[in-house]
Amino acid sequence: MENPFGKITTLEKVLELFSNGMTLMFGGFGGVGTPPTLIDGILEKGIRDITLIGNDTGFPHIGIGKLVSQERAVKVIASHIGSNPIAGKLMHEGRLEVEFSPQGILAERIRAGGVGLPAILSDIGMDNELVSKNKPHFLLNGKDYLIETALTAEVSIVYAKKADPYGNLIYDKSARNTNPLVAMAGDITIAEVEEIVPLGSLDPDEIITPGVFVDHIIPSKGVNWKWAWE
Repeated sequence: MENPFGKITTLEKVLELFSNGMTLMFGGFGGVGTPPTLIDGILEKGIRDITLIGNDTGFPHIGIGKLVSQERAVKVIASHIGSNPIAGKLMHEGRLEVEFSPQGILAERIRAGGVGLPAILSDIGMDNELVSKNKPHFLLNGKDYLIETALTAEVSIVYAKKADPYGNLIYDKSARNTNPLVAMAGDITIAEVEEIVPLGSLDPDEIITPGVFVDHIIPSKGVNWKWAWE
């Protein structure tokens, strides 16, 4: 495969971008759409003290849940952790900091980060201490709002069905979920893809993430976990 933009690379090369104490944003919903090869690579490299940003903490042995279960994360910003009881246990023991953000607000905070906005205003969760704790308020037109800061990360990792050498991405149905937003919000974005196709072979109407948001592309080794419902 030709590599005119230098974006197609190897797992070993992109792992050089990961370090202890980093902020990592990930696509996926319960593990669906979360990049398995990159997750395993992070585990094997021994990266620790990560701040994770994404929809949820997966399941104990599925998706981002692998990093949580092996205590590689010190903080998680997510909409829920209920599918991973290890995350809840670590939170209650004080070994994992969890910042809860309602799912729609979380997505909007990531989108805001991706387009360069500093924050958004929200009236969701104002009466819920888990959501509103320590967050500043803003009065607009007589109505009180929470100021929800935008979210970005040093590295974003996404999972796609197809990519061309420029990094234009097509997703597989519901595995698309949060990936397009996450791809926009990383200082560096790495796309793990099932198939790399020649430049010009993707239907422009099917491209969801433009290649301008993607820095590196690696081929996926495929999903290597058994789904919780199987």
